[in-house]
Amino acid sequence: MSIRANNQARVIPLRPFPAPAGPAPSRQPLWRDLVGDVLRRERLSQGRTLKEVADAARISMAYLSEVERGRKEASSEVLAAAAQALGLSLADVLALAGERLVSLTAARSRSRSLGTAGGHRSVGPAGPTGGVLLAA
Repeated sequence: MSIRANNQARVIPLRPFPAPAGPAPSRQPLWRDLVGDVLRRERLSQGRTLKEVADAARISMAYLSEVERGRKEASSEVLAAAAQALGLSLADVLALAGERLVSLTAARSRSRSLGTAGGHRSVGPAGPTGGVLLAA
């Protein structure tokens, strides 16, 4: 046996292996994706460039781009600076992201309820108390 054979290291991939074929399991929305989407939508609705907003917020254009795409989890200071550059408060950005999270969660809940056996489905607003269950 050679020395080379004994010094083999186990390689751990940094990215997950490709998902198996078939329907992909639905994943929970990530907060960083929701917040980034709010920032990007607001910037685009104002017709402003990434550079304009990044300069006004005093953050790098590359970092703001990463935040908008949900690649980076920004600190509250960075989010507040980006929000202010867009004429929003941090509370506005978080509230808009929260509304989006509630709507996505409700839509997922409805789609799962519609697929249940026995003809039962959930109707009504989703919330902490849940919906109303109707039997068909």
